[in-house]
Parts: sequence; C-alpha cells; structure tokens
Amino acid sequence: MCAASVSNTLGIEVSLVQNSPCCPHGPTLLFERFNGKRKKQRYYACSACRDRKDCSFYQLADEKVSEAKLTSREELNRSQQPWTSHEHFFQRMQDTKDLSPSERKFCQSCSLLLRPQEVQTHSKHKIKADLTDAILGQPSHLLLPLEDNKTNAQYLFSKTATEFLISTIKRLGYDRVLCVGSPRLHEMIQSEASSDLSSLLLDIDHRYGQFYPPSLFCRYNMFNDHFLDGAKSRTICEDFLHRNHGNGIVMVTDPPFGGRVEILAEVIQRMMGRWTMGLQDLGSTAKLPLIWIFPYFLEQRILDSFPSFTMLDYKVDYDNHPLFQSNKKKARKKGSPVRVFTNLQPSEIHLPLDEGYRFCKACKRYVAEENLHCTQCNSCTSKDGSTYKHCKDCQRCVKPGYVHCTVCQRCELPDHQCNRQSMGCHICGSLTHKRKECTDQSRTAKRYGLFFLRSRPRFSAISRNKRYHLLD
Repeated sequence: MCAASVSNTLGIEVSLVQNSPCCPHGPTLLFERFNGKRKKQRYYACSACRDRKDCSFYQLADEKVSEAKLTSREELNRSQQPWTSHEHFFQRMQDTKDLSPSERKFCQSCSLLLRPQEVQTHSKHKIKADLTDAILGQPSHLLLPLEDNKTNAQYLFSKTATEFLISTIKRLGYDRVLCVGSPRLHEMIQSEASSDLSSLLLDIDHRYGQFYPPSLFCRYNMFNDHFLDGAKSRTICEDFLHRNHGNGIVMVTDPPFGGRVEILAEVIQRMMGRWTMGLQDLGSTAKLPLIWIFPYFLEQRILDSFPSFTMLDYKVDYDNHPLFQSNKKKARKKGSPVRVFTNLQPSEIHLPLDEGYRFCKACKRYVAEENLHCTQCNSCTSKDGSTYKHCKDCQRCVKPGYVHCTVCQRCELPDHQCNRQSMGCHICGSLTHKRKECTDQSRTAKRYGLFFLRSRPRFSAISRNKRYHLLD
C-alpha cells in the first residue's frame, strides 16, 4: 500500500475512527487532505484499494447520506462479497480429495477447484491437473498471485525465508503462529504433519477459503482490523490467541510494503489487546510476541510506534518479486531490502551462518557479513546491505556514497541541492515546524476527537483516485 505523489497536494492525514461508513472491504478510513493555506478536505475512502476503479467508495466527512443511498450501499457491499459461504467453498476441497489425483483439476484462470461436472465449462482456461495431496497442501503455488500494485500485492516468501522463520519460531519454544498476511508461512506449517506448530491464517484473499476450513483461515483486512466474515471469524481468532492462557503464541505479519505504518501499528495494538484479554494474569505487562516483515527504510516509522522493537539484519526474500530476491542482478549487491522487526530478544534469534551472517559479541546479536562494527558508534550500523563509514563531523555512520557537506552541515549525496527548503506545516503554512507540532492542528484534533496519523516525505500525498498500495 503506498501513497501516490500528487503535485497539487501538500499532504494527507489518515486515521481509524469509530463508526465510519463501510465499503465492501469493511470500515473505511478517514482521510484529511491538506492543500496549503489552511485549506483541507475530509472524506472517507476504502482502506484496502488504491484505485477508485477497484473500490469506488467516497464520502465527504460532513455529507448527509439519505436512507435510500444507505440501502443502496448496503446492497452493493453484499453483492461484492464472495459468491458462496466459507463452509460451502471449503466443500470443494473435500470433494476434490475424494477423487483420485488424476481426476483432480484446478482452474488457475478462475482460481477454483473444479468438480468433475464443471471441467468442460473451463476447457479453454488454464487448468492444473494431477493434483496430489502435497500439491493441494500448497495453495500459494496453485493460485496465481494478485500482483496488481494498485489493489493487491501478493508477494510470497521464498522457501529459504519460510524455513528460517519456522526454525526460529520452533527454537524459541512457540507452539502456534498467527499468520497475518503470510500465507506461505501458514501453508508450510500446515504441510508438516509432524510439526509441533499450529497456525491460523488471517488474509483478505477469499480464495484461500476453498483450501482451509474456517478453523484455519479467516478473511481479514489488516488495514482496518475487520473480520470480513463477521463475529464467528473474530471468535475463532480470539480463541486461537487465548489458547493455553495466551502462552506459546507468536504473531507474524507481512503487510504490503507501502502500508501506512501508523495504521498498521494501530491495528497491531488492537490484536495485542485481544491477546491480553486471554492472559491468566490480568495485571501482566507482557507483550504479544511479534515478527513484522517490512523494508529497512521504514525502520524509524516502526520505532516511532513501537520503541522497543529491533530491526534484524536478516534479508527476507520473495519468490515472485522482481527486486526482493538475493539471486536477482539488481538485488545481488545488497540483497533484499526487506527485514525482520521484532519485540523478541535479538540475541536469541540465530541468523544462518551458511548465508553469511555472524554473531557480533559487542552488539550481542547476529549481523550480516557486510555490517562491520563501528567502535566510535559502538554498534553495527549498516542498514541497507552496504558497509557504512563513520563521519567524524556528523559523529555517526553514513552510507558509503555520502559525503559531508559543509553548507548543509550534514552528509548528503554528492549531487544534492544545498539549503533545501522544508515544506513546513500543511496547516498554518509556517516553515518553522511540521504539522504534527502545529498548535492549530492540536485544536482541530481536540475538536474532532481524532487520532491523526502523520505522513512522511516518502509517502507525501495520496491522490483522490489513487490511494494506496505497494511501493516499488
């Protein structure tokens, strides 16, 4: 999920609010667009789709909606749901397993397990045949990934990354995994019959419903904390969290890489709250163990929301992403930019030595081979897969391509523009502060009772018809 840059827009705030109107993907988000000179526009829009062609919901915050329009909207939302219930959808898997492998068919064009009487109807489609039980247990290999960056961003863990996550989880003693937006991890856990792990998948892609029963898969929108199949799915998730009084569980989440970190953090806090309700000791200050997969360049935004988190050096590879694979030419020099963020103890997470990682005694954690320890910073400072260098003037390590600029009084790229003007505040227009420090905003926030979420320069704005999805 990424914000698209728009030349005539200075910034945008996004917030989760109670009682927001719903689109087919659940409760919408409240957007507040700032156009300078204190001009702003507040409206509700879809949390999951970037393009208005994929979800056309749009409502001004102060719009009075008629009963007729509300009824029409409810009918539209119902019509956009899956064509059958989860229970009936999963019946296709049961029917398929009753057939011999040679009789089993899957239509990749329609993402559908076929019953024998349906095969002729799909004869001109792309059909996968001879489905063994092992193949049926790997739905992410059967389903064609939804890679349209404006709506979906299904990039799947490589086998190496999946095995690393599972071995780490087992080594740390966890017995169940809440897989939020990480279907490849879920399916590998489920395919290991002798595994000591159990798992539950939360994902917005309804197609997994034909491969997993409701006890193993819940349709879930991680950008508004909404269970699309209602209270029954929410109860399944809560029971999974509360099993064994909340002990032995770890949550692994792999959101789209342009997702607004503040929104995701708010949703994760809600999931942590659900987990806390199942703890035996109601006064416990324990935190739900969490592994969050995200690009390294969003580290500070995650730390702003979760100061206790640590970014590990492990580079997470994806099978079907053009850049996030270490064996690709463009990524070979530095490796994938995707990292592991966690509230687990870094010293307890062993990164694979055969992949070039090593243990730094000074930092008491595993680091990448190019991440050399800086005695002046007293830390292994590299973030992006290159070996950083220490700048005495800045008194910190910087990327190897940076040079110290005496005009800007900091390290910058050699061809940078000196004395770049700050965009300043989008609310009052002052260049002396950002809108998050603006007193006018504080009064506005108090008046509307909103939890404002800050945008950053990398995601400077979101257009009206191109709201969210993946950042390339």
